[in-house]
Amino acid sequence: YELDDAYGLGRQFDGIGAVSGGGATSRLLVNYQEPYRSQILDYLFKPNFGASLHILKVEIGGDGQSTDGTEPSHMHYENDENYFRGYEWWLMKEAKKRNPKIKLIGLPWTFPAWIGKGENWPYDYPDVTAYYIVSWILGAKHYHDLDIDYVGIWNERAFNSKYIKLLRYTLDKHGLQQVRIIASDRLWEPISFVLLLDSELHGVVDAIGAHYPGTKTVPNALLTKKKLWSSEDYSTFNDEVGAGCWARILNQNYVNGNMTSTIAWNLVASYYEELPFGRCGLMTAQEPWSGHYKVEAPIWITAHTTQFTQPGWSYLQVDGHLEGGGSFVALTDGLGNLTIIIETMTYNHSQCIRPPLPHFTVMPQRATFYLKGSFYMVKTLQVWHSRLDFESGSSNLFQQLHPVKVWKGSFSLDLNVDEVYTLTTLKTGQKCGYPEPPPPQPFPSNYKDDFNIRNPPFSEAPNFADQTGVFEYFINASDPGDHVFTLRQVVVQRPITWASDADQTVSLIGNFKWVNMTVTCDIYIEKQRDGGVFVAGRVDNGGIYVRRTKGVFFWVFSDGTYRVTGDLAGEEILMKGLSGVRDNAWHTLTLNIQGASASGLLNGYPLWENVTVSQPSNGWAAIGTRSFEFAQFDNFHVE
Repeated sequence: YELDDAYGLGRQFDGIGAVSGGGATSRLLVNYQEPYRSQILDYLFKPNFGASLHILKVEIGGDGQSTDGTEPSHMHYENDENYFRGYEWWLMKEAKKRNPKIKLIGLPWTFPAWIGKGENWPYDYPDVTAYYIVSWILGAKHYHDLDIDYVGIWNERAFNSKYIKLLRYTLDKHGLQQVRIIASDRLWEPISFVLLLDSELHGVVDAIGAHYPGTKTVPNALLTKKKLWSSEDYSTFNDEVGAGCWARILNQNYVNGNMTSTIAWNLVASYYEELPFGRCGLMTAQEPWSGHYKVEAPIWITAHTTQFTQPGWSYLQVDGHLEGGGSFVALTDGLGNLTIIIETMTYNHSQCIRPPLPHFTVMPQRATFYLKGSFYMVKTLQVWHSRLDFESGSSNLFQQLHPVKVWKGSFSLDLNVDEVYTLTTLKTGQKCGYPEPPPPQPFPSNYKDDFNIRNPPFSEAPNFADQTGVFEYFINASDPGDHVFTLRQVVVQRPITWASDADQTVSLIGNFKWVNMTVTCDIYIEKQRDGGVFVAGRVDNGGIYVRRTKGVFFWVFSDGTYRVTGDLAGEEILMKGLSGVRDNAWHTLTLNIQGASASGLLNGYPLWENVTVSQPSNGWAAIGTRSFEFAQFDNFHVE
């Protein structure tokens, strides 16, 4: 295999990254205690430490369900602006703190309802949508000193050419010429075809981003001469097979598909594991209550590329397919440095979640490389090696081996299967680490939150995972004293959705394996006539499946009635009657589930009992509302 720069270089490399969001994937990360939280961030972002990511892509929260939860918008309502909600601002700042050169991308999955003026569509008023997105970019700069590098259109949904042109115009009008546009975060088509037809659109789109391309591109995409990115990929359980998937696509997205950036969904699995796509992050940090986290194999696979390349380097023009199966890429900074990354992942050990992988074979082989052009003078190469072990489970990950001597411009390597090699002129690589974090622990079996915090570091209470609606800390200035600090549901119109949000709002908390429990919460219905709230236990679903959530739900309504249902939709009624609850007053709900029986108390007095509950047999605790309506919660307690 010849490596030569004498006849020019290949495409410019744009970096390896990961997504936080789409949705709420970093939810549990923020309430880790130090030093563990900073250690996790170091493994992800610190240069020459762990994953050393080049790119961080975040969701521009839109108050809607975007896979594993909702992320709050900076503008819940038309007259509302707040650039301190959620955790993506914090995450981008932590990434920049560690690597000032990291590239930042923003992309919306959902939008607040007012953007569509009643329609579930963001393009009817493109000037409104452009104003909303540009506000987020300006807020990032103004309040957090963050420069957003790229902005997307609408994740995995239709794009609109008029809107994209208007977005460019609006960016430029606000002095944001340096912000680049990526489209359309879906498939290669129809965006590539439209770019070839519409020269004005061609002039404003800087990169074509495709999702889960299976390492392949299409002729039209190549004809556009645009940067081609796999702007979302991976999404695979982060065991050794997930690491094999990641190793294979990091190389083959370029080798087969000319893609110069690959971005993993998701950055870190910091959401309850039983939600959809549990543990599909580069590492796992889903236990803030214990401090336990796990640096999974994909982190060290990432390091093989990220620690020895930078955005702005160039790929060499090589075929990249190894004769015995597997692939290699070679990159240079144009200043004499050379990095070669080789992977020999086998079919069974490198399947990603999507798309289906055509069969192929890989066998042990000897590979000889000939360095030509300006690389002929290279005398030694540093060697970093990983071998994924699927039998004993004791993989060798990112180990530094003895340097390879280059003799008269050539060297040979004996490659086994399921290996990754990095050969490089750079001497800066490091496999860093921290002492083992604390051992795993289940969620506390007795958990209280009174929400009494004057200046909360985040807008949401720890461990509550909103699945429809947004639950935020709230200060009740008019309250006489018992309920000044509360948690309030603040989404009052159904957002422009990406997934199938429920018609009710709901936030989950606790341990999915819980069976018997008592959930107590003070509640305050704000909506007159048809308002309502619930507390629930054994809640079995969330994320994109939130509409089909079952459990035991204890509802009270502002008309003075109550219900017990077996589902979030409220269709399976187990008991109903009068409660005397009214709106704009505080009441205490207690739900007790023991074995096959449930009972409920109102303000400490039995309201209903001996209701038979069968399915589901276990699940989270939850709070929520009957519709998209204001309501408040206080003194939450689950045991």
